[in-house]
Amino acid sequence: MRQPFLNISGPNQRFSSRQKYRIALPLVPEGHTIHRLAARHLELFAGEKIGVDSPQGRFAAGAGLVDGRVLLDTEAYGKHLFHHYDGALSVHVHLGLYGKFADGEPAVPEPVGQVRMRLIGARHWLELRGPTACEVLDPLQAQRLRDRLGADPLRDDADPASAFRRISTSTKPIFALLMDQSIVAGCGLIYANEVLFRAGLAPTTPGRLIGAEGWDELWADLRALMKEGVLRGRIDTVHTEHTPEAMRRAPRVDRHGGEVYVYRRPGQPCLVCGTAISRGPLAGRNLYWCPACQKG
Repeated sequence: MRQPFLNISGPNQRFSSRQKYRIALPLVPEGHTIHRLAARHLELFAGEKIGVDSPQGRFAAGAGLVDGRVLLDTEAYGKHLFHHYDGALSVHVHLGLYGKFADGEPAVPEPVGQVRMRLIGARHWLELRGPTACEVLDPLQAQRLRDRLGADPLRDDADPASAFRRISTSTKPIFALLMDQSIVAGCGLIYANEVLFRAGLAPTTPGRLIGAEGWDELWADLRALMKEGVLRGRIDTVHTEHTPEAMRRAPRVDRHGGEVYVYRRPGQPCLVCGTAISRGPLAGRNLYWCPACQKG
């Protein structure tokens, strides 16, 4: 297995609470985005009694359960976000394809469009639109949800060995296994494609062929990439020598905003060897790979 690239390119993006704030999302938010949101919401509302309502009305009953309670903590687990309130109640949010948060300082604007949930604190407001899930859970329900998820590379309590136990006995392609949220929570399409390129692994390699040492390297690299994503607010996966500046090439222009090796680069030359990047369907998603660099 190729040694993982450890140097990551890209600007560092920091939070600002002085004006309306949005996080630019890829088509499907990956785990680093959810961890950024959890940190952001904790910064804005921790320790405050929060007014919670549902201008759209679809979350009205749930909002009534937590309205006026103190927000104690926030939590990210894979692609799932939790707001933990006093009284042992949690609001669980899964953004899905279309969910978005926006926040700002008073005055609180009139709701525009389909605002599923709105939070109003002493110093900030927050709006949620279009999530796949927005619900209130008790501790048992929240734990049952966590129990369905795999190891999250961004959590210090993650158990990569539990993921490897399933991967090491599976005949499914490693790409599909990385995308399975019950095995690796938070890894999405971009990270799965990119980490496999960096490891020199063909995405169709059966999981059972990934040895323990190979898995340890893959996990460590995925964890490092996702941590960089939390810090920077974008997914950058290229080594310093393959940045636009080093290669004297134009920066990549894409919705997710990062420098990558294979994701959404079909037909373009590999940044390492020059071979045209390939694209094909697997597990209902597009995968991308370099036929020369990822032979097995």
